[in-house]
Amino acid sequence: MKHCFVHVPLVRRAQRWVAKVLRPGDRAMDATLGNGYDTLFLARQVGATGRVYGLDVQPRALANTRRRLHEAGVEERVTLLCCGHELLAQHVRGPLRAAMFNLGYLPGGDRGLTTRPNTTRIALAAASARLGEGGILTVTTYRGHPGGQEETEAVWRWVENLPAKAFIARVESPLSAATRDDTPLLFIVRRRSSPHN
Repeated sequence: MKHCFVHVPLVRRAQRWVAKVLRPGDRAMDATLGNGYDTLFLARQVGATGRVYGLDVQPRALANTRRRLHEAGVEERVTLLCCGHELLAQHVRGPLRAAMFNLGYLPGGDRGLTTRPNTTRIALAAASARLGEGGILTVTTYRGHPGGQEETEAVWRWVENLPAKAFIARVESPLSAATRDDTPLLFIVRRRSSPHN
């Protein structure tokens, strides 16, 4: 897995990676709504003929996202689900072109309510299984809060154990990470395209 240091904030880097792949009419998922910024980005990318699934356990996250989508006039493109991302296999059917995970806690919310390594691993396995050829999955992890380092290590192990014949992966971190071990990390996973296409 290649490790690169970048100047651009990782949330924007994740969106840039997804924008290279996601097109109008595609299907995508925001596995951790937060305040809805990635959901809105995905809804704009897939256009009126696409579909986005958004999951979160916190009603506040769903309300913030729903308001953001409504203000942008794209709420009809998004299915919002009040459930943990580990349950995505029960709600998201068919192939996905992109899946985004922004782990940790809800900005402006309860910092004690965070994503967890065990449920995150389940969600990553289910999301990667739904990625179509050439599809992309991004995971932004935060090591500076309680439990964040353990979750980042779990994601790293999961990525390292992906079959190399099916996936290619890289990790990016802010330039400041060269001297700090509590900065966020961005994992980018692509499903390889068939050599016959």
